[in-house]
Amino acid sequence: MIEKFVISLFQLSSFHVVAHSMGCLIAVALAAKYSKFVESVTMVAPPYFPCVKDGTSTTSMVLKTLAGKTLWPPKAFGGSVMSWYEHVGRCFCFLFCRNHRMWDRVLMLLTRRRKLNFMEVDLTRHTHHTAWHCMHNVICGGAKFMDDYLEILNRSRVKVCIIHGDQDLVVPLECSNNIKIKFPEVELDVIPNADHVSVILRRKK
Repeated sequence: MIEKFVISLFQLSSFHVVAHSMGCLIAVALAAKYSKFVESVTMVAPPYFPCVKDGTSTTSMVLKTLAGKTLWPPKAFGGSVMSWYEHVGRCFCFLFCRNHRMWDRVLMLLTRRRKLNFMEVDLTRHTHHTAWHCMHNVICGGAKFMDDYLEILNRSRVKVCIIHGDQDLVVPLECSNNIKIKFPEVELDVIPNADHVSVILRRKK
């Protein structure tokens, strides 16, 4: 989609790539493919895990780290159910997403707001299909290719910058530290008192 409707359509010969969270895997793959045209790559909270010989082991490690089986806190429990128990998650999303207009009204009533935040609106429309495939295909499936993509960017001397909040509980800061250890040329900027969301939304300036 990006290639067809952005790069090819506008015939870009030079561009910068910026991505957040799981979008970093897609961004790095795109940048590696167009390494001759990319000026820089900026990743915010990238879910990176050192590649091992066995691709299955890498995938399993990613899944257990980002969505381990747990009951608490509630947000982590929701991620665990959606990632490990496909049929339970599918039933929940069918009931929740199918009635998203009703849930929008309920949220506005509870929060006493006339307009909801875009993340709250997206939550009621986030189907099981998108949640399941984003986790298993993009994050878990793409993790084993990250080293190869970053190596291509390193050889092409593409500037790579990483921004990560030190309070990120979704994607551990260790992920960015591991990239810095393996690829010393990468710039790492750790933002104090910032988590997975506030590292972007609370730093508008």
